[in-house]
Amino acid sequence: MKKRIKIYNIVLLTIVLLIAYSLQLNATIRFVSKTGNSTPPYTSWETAADSIQKCINISVFGDTIYVANGVYQEQVVMIDGLSLIGAGRDSCIVDSRSFPPQGLHTIEIADSCLIKGFYIRTSNDFNYGYGIYTIGQTGLITENKFSDANTGIYLYDTKIAAYNNYLFNVRRGVTAANSNSIVRKNDIFQTTQSGAAGIFITAFFNYYQPIIDSNYIVVRIGKGIEKSIGARPIIKNNVIEFIQFGSDAISLSSSDSAFVYNNLILIGTGISGINNLTVPYLQVTNNYIQGSSIINQRGILTGGSNVVKNNVVTKTGRGIQVGTIQNLELQYNDSWNNDINYYGIMPDTTNLSVDPMIVNDDTTQGELDFHLQMYSPLIDAGDPTILDRDGSRSDIDLYGGPYGWTYTYEDLAPRPPHNVTAVIEEGFVKLTWNKNTEADFSHYRIYRDTVTIVIYDSSKIIGETPDTVFYDNLPPVNHEIRFYYVITAFDNQGNQSYPSEEINVLVTGLGEHPPKGYDGYRLLSNYPNPFNPSTIIPYRLKERGHVRLSIYDLKGELVRVLVNEWQERGYYEVVFQPNAEDKNKITKFEVPMGKTYSHMSSGMYIYSIQVIDERNIPVFTDSEKMILLK
Repeated sequence: MKKRIKIYNIVLLTIVLLIAYSLQLNATIRFVSKTGNSTPPYTSWETAADSIQKCINISVFGDTIYVANGVYQEQVVMIDGLSLIGAGRDSCIVDSRSFPPQGLHTIEIADSCLIKGFYIRTSNDFNYGYGIYTIGQTGLITENKFSDANTGIYLYDTKIAAYNNYLFNVRRGVTAANSNSIVRKNDIFQTTQSGAAGIFITAFFNYYQPIIDSNYIVVRIGKGIEKSIGARPIIKNNVIEFIQFGSDAISLSSSDSAFVYNNLILIGTGISGINNLTVPYLQVTNNYIQGSSIINQRGILTGGSNVVKNNVVTKTGRGIQVGTIQNLELQYNDSWNNDINYYGIMPDTTNLSVDPMIVNDDTTQGELDFHLQMYSPLIDAGDPTILDRDGSRSDIDLYGGPYGWTYTYEDLAPRPPHNVTAVIEEGFVKLTWNKNTEADFSHYRIYRDTVTIVIYDSSKIIGETPDTVFYDNLPPVNHEIRFYYVITAFDNQGNQSYPSEEINVLVTGLGEHPPKGYDGYRLLSNYPNPFNPSTIIPYRLKERGHVRLSIYDLKGELVRVLVNEWQERGYYEVVFQPNAEDKNKITKFEVPMGKTYSHMSSGMYIYSIQVIDERNIPVFTDSEKMILLK
């Protein structure tokens, strides 16, 4: 068994201790306030400076400056060994937007400095301005907020660490240039500007090795983590999520190496999870990449002398795509439920295509949890030369390997059966559904009643089967009646799933006559609801027909046409992604003239279906409500 533990960064702790050591017992504590004055030495709140820079100008190595709440419209140049501490990143603001050229550097941080507790605003033009620009070798930037800048934190030729900062509305969150810095536990929300990147890495020489660790990056346009020329970064334990159009979650280029471990990538509308085709030596291990079933998505794009092991890729267009096979080590991966699991290579038997049995990878079922379940086929199935933190053979998953976590595997019930259909066939009701894919799956149980099944107890059981087809021989009826069915799944340990969606059959007959009809048209509730950025609208067709599925606002104005075509009988799911335009693989959206995503504000919308049969007669119409939260 494995028990989850925190990952500590010894290097970062060392930096903090060095800063603490630099604060000598005889160091001076100074103060800055909006109600202050211009008379030094600023050693109390009553005698505080009215400017941050005025206070810095009389300070020496080891001094600490406390800054009260307020807006300080100035540019700040720090000195070596100074600690600058604001009253809080929501209320203590340093704003240089009025300074030409476009703010330049709001704060220049020198050697052995600490800066903490500020909201830093730099430029009204994303082509200019750095929130913090570093010129020192050691120090710490922590618990600050950044916005309105070309780059929030620019780490140049430094080992200064950036830890636990919040950056938004910036073209680049953090740039590490010729840097050996640690960039850890920052929350970065990108702008929609071209050239955007959550974290950008570049260097003139390949002996620079920044550590990019445990950051949360939301990509709107651009890339999550981008490595340009030079540098040999370690990129580990990051979460990268696309919410609008993006490029690559992790984009790696140039002739130098990189190490990419234990990252969670939710591609959304992005193109690639990890794009490393042009890096000749790269280690990519124990990453989990989940797409949104868009055709041009790639989970991992790799080639050359790269090592790609212990990764899970699912729900993309091309799971693992290989450009060049020569010297590539592609082993012990699980590429599953992609349009094409392995593209450009015939993988060896160590590479799998199986259900990883994640605790929860579906936002409609609660909080995401990418830990493996107890009977996952990926446990101890990774590279035997790579060990987990508990010393056992590595798992193929997000938490495996030496950079992962230890935790306890949960024994969960199977997923509920999905896509249940019912048809009348030779006097029987034929039930069919999609097959469960869990490695420990055992069998299904079928329940029937003459009323809606709220409690599925043993008195309603009509059969069990390991297959996905069941024939129900109904008792004779002499009047019209509906029968209701639900199905549950069992695993080998006896755990029972939640029931499937309920399906009903309308039976008409006299005496021994078989069932005569099936009420098969249905518009189901969308999920998730409320939603952002996407939701799924399911519906069922009794017979072939022309289907028009439309979205309306509360004024009755048409917003989207999701389906406008002939479809065969069966069960359908349409993904509605308001910002995806025509990039969705399931259906192309017909957008009315003059309507764009910007017109869709948060609020309630109506989705409506109309089905016309082959005689051009409307046979089914229905509508439901859904809520968009932006």
